Amino acid sequence: MTNMQMQSTQRLYKYWNELRGTRSAPERRDVDPTKIRNALANTFILEASPDHETFNFRLAGSHICSTYCRELKNRSFIDLWHRRDKDAIETLIKAVTDDHAAALVTFNATSQHNAQLTFETLLLPLRHNGATNNRIIGSITAFDEPLWFGTQPIMEQRISGLRLIWPDDHQNEFAGQDFSTEVAADDDADVIDIRSSFGQSAKVFGINARRYAHLSVIDGGKQ
Repeated sequence: MTNMQMQSTQRLYKYWNELRGTRSAPERRDVDPTKIRNALANTFILEASPDHETFNFRLAGSHICSTYCRELKNRSFIDLWHRRDKDAIETLIKAVTDDHAAALVTFNATSQHNAQLTFETLLLPLRHNGATNNRIIGSITAFDEPLWFGTQPIMEQRISGLRLIWPDDHQNEFAGQDFSTEVAADDDADVIDIRSSFGQSAKVFGINARRYAHLSVIDGGKQ
């Protein structure tokens, strides 16, 4: 299912896709937690701040709170990320809220005692009071849960790859094309234009593709 590896990710995406029907995003009030009970511990809802400058956790499942060893309600989602990834995450959120894309992200995390773990994250748009730019439903799932999981908080996380998915217009046209990257991080790298790397897909979407050191980001989504 669009390169989603974790069952909780697949379940949430399937439920969200069925719930929205022909809409670009489902209504927040229509989300029934009992329908995703097997993914609920890994599910969160983000709410835009009044100035729309950031997105904060409105709800976060127990496994997510265990990942960071703290309650996440009212905390900033963007602040979880390494400072060099924050611009990329903001761009990604804009693609989700403004262009109704689904975003699949993998990231490498370092715990309090320098243990390493890999996670998969999904971001999906939600409608709230008729708008799609103030709520996001998503999930965070660890590929493994070692013995230290839940006792050592994640202290740093770096994006290792992403995929942007438009469930309607382009899912068939670009099936099998993965826009994620596995490029090694370079702390000295600047943002560079890599539109040529995306070829025809970038032209069809009418977007700019940029690389933030170790990450390819598609700006804007469908036009």
